[in-house]
Amino acid sequence: MTPALLLGVLEEARQAGFLGPGPVTRHVELAGAFVAAAPPPAWGVDLGSGGGVPGLVLAQAWPDSRWVLLDRSARRTAFLRRAVVRLGWTHRVEVRTGDAELTGTDPDHRGRHDLVVARSFGPPAVTAECAAPMLQVGGRLVVSEPPDTDPDRWPAASLAELGLAARRVVPAPARVQVLEQVAACPGRFPRRTAAKRPLW
Repeated sequence: MTPALLLGVLEEARQAGFLGPGPVTRHVELAGAFVAAAPPPAWGVDLGSGGGVPGLVLAQAWPDSRWVLLDRSARRTAFLRRAVVRLGWTHRVEVRTGDAELTGTDPDHRGRHDLVVARSFGPPAVTAECAAPMLQVGGRLVVSEPPDTDPDRWPAASLAELGLAARRVVPAPARVQVLEQVAACPGRFPRRTAAKRPLW
């Protein structure tokens, strides 16, 4: 069960426009797909954390894990910092304002994480290129998917350029794609042009 304090924080995020429409409990329920898709990480990253879903939900579900909540919006990260203080998680949850492309080049984060999650972060090619540099070999990338997924969304040859391989789809409670970092991401990634010139 999700504690009332976290539900209250997420309700504030929804009212501020940082979460989509619908009950907060539904957002939490759908975030359960990320829990089902991967084992508890030592150190995870939530790309484009927005109002804290799934990052805050996963930090609650896995109390021994560390997290980086990453978002380029200073307004959203200011909210997340306040939320982390209220939840008493400042010792294990870091909120970072910035671009994922730059974080992937930071030695403190490159190849250091065993899980990266992304919910509505961007197209598959952009998400993969931003996430792969942060993952250690054997780490996982878990990405929210539309209900009817195109099998060509995650082309094997293009993923291999990043050291990634698609592993499986978890269909419920929401559809997510699980990828594994099977080799170290080459040093030429991420490119600053990842969003403007996607790999596929």
